Amino acid sequence: MSFMDQVIPALSDHLQPPRVLGTAILSHLSYRGATHETLMERIRQHAATNPEATEEAAWTYDAAIAAQLAFRRTEGLHLHDDALATTPMFRIAGNHGPAPLRLLALVAPGDLMTNTPLDFLTNSLNIRLDLLYVRPDRALPAVIPDHDVAFFAMGDADPPALARLRWLHAVWPRPALNNPRFLPALARDTLSRSLAGVPGLCSPQAVAVSRETLDAHLRSGRPIEGFDTLYPCLIRPRASHAGAGLSRLENRTDLDDYLHVSFERDFFVTAFEDYSGPDGLYRKSRVAFIDRQPFLCHMAISSHWMVHYLNADMAVSAEKRAEEAWAMATFDNGFVRRHAAAFAALHDRLGFDYYSIDCAETRDGRLLVFEADSAAIVHLMDPPDLFPYKQPQMHKVFAAFDAMLHRRAGF
Repeated sequence: MSFMDQVIPALSDHLQPPRVLGTAILSHLSYRGATHETLMERIRQHAATNPEATEEAAWTYDAAIAAQLAFRRTEGLHLHDDALATTPMFRIAGNHGPAPLRLLALVAPGDLMTNTPLDFLTNSLNIRLDLLYVRPDRALPAVIPDHDVAFFAMGDADPPALARLRWLHAVWPRPALNNPRFLPALARDTLSRSLAGVPGLCSPQAVAVSRETLDAHLRSGRPIEGFDTLYPCLIRPRASHAGAGLSRLENRTDLDDYLHVSFERDFFVTAFEDYSGPDGLYRKSRVAFIDRQPFLCHMAISSHWMVHYLNADMAVSAEKRAEEAWAMATFDNGFVRRHAAAFAALHDRLGFDYYSIDCAETRDGRLLVFEADSAAIVHLMDPPDLFPYKQPQMHKVFAAFDAMLHRRAGF
């Protein structure tokens, strides 16, 4: 069936999708140390006390999340497929009050990094969040929950899916956020080309390469197309996230060793920019943009160039936390002002209503953009006794997101 032949679903405020705990609630429990068994017990308790959750699809959906959080990805994806085989619609069991704003997220099948994890934002707001899965080669349901605003939450799409999503966004019966036509601009190589030459901004050159191309480089020593000098560089599997399979290469021997332990066929190779500070530490920030307004969501500080918040030992260093707190307190009058022109250039190329970047500052003061993403996690999971400064900061983020949804909904 051509997507152009599809009929937009009817809207009903009486439809009650299966009610699930969702990614945010289960991730919070996992972040605090809950085992897979503990997560499954929480899912069983939810099913016992919520009639809508007793449906097999709801239990299976949450079990799929629990499996992935326990690093049982294959099992989790099988469970996810089983849940979607029963229904493409789910309702997140939030704590919203009377007359909530009704938000419908159009999402794609996949793992926990496939879509914008909206419930991390909405669970603290008076918002009813419904998920509608847009599945390849499947028509949308005849009837879906009515809503005040829709959010196209897919973080990526192949060309056929992208064409369908663009059409849906254009004809959707309610106000719709995050136009999917900008999704191709998020690819690492596309983003680096788009941002090349922007004053005050550094987006290291990135090229998509095949294993065959890399093997030919090893045999001949000829440069990779797009690079005058390849090393040092970073390499990662093309579909990877969160540093999976990421490595730094200093020479061809490193590349040869890397390919011997990787089974992937396609990669991104990215120029390495040394962004360490005068003290030798690396500082990496996640900045969320809500209607073009920037918010600092975290800053990780590490002695290693591959910085993630979870591996930066922020919880065991009062000095690092104090620096992060200072960065949040001075963000608007410091970081934002320094990089206002770079932010404007980003917005010109990424027309999303909501997205985030992982970034740093180069030694010469430019904004260093590692990646841009519409599906990164923005959360308030860190313990408030250790991170008290995050409570007011993240509630500013949530309030801005809430205000954006209400503006688009028209109330």
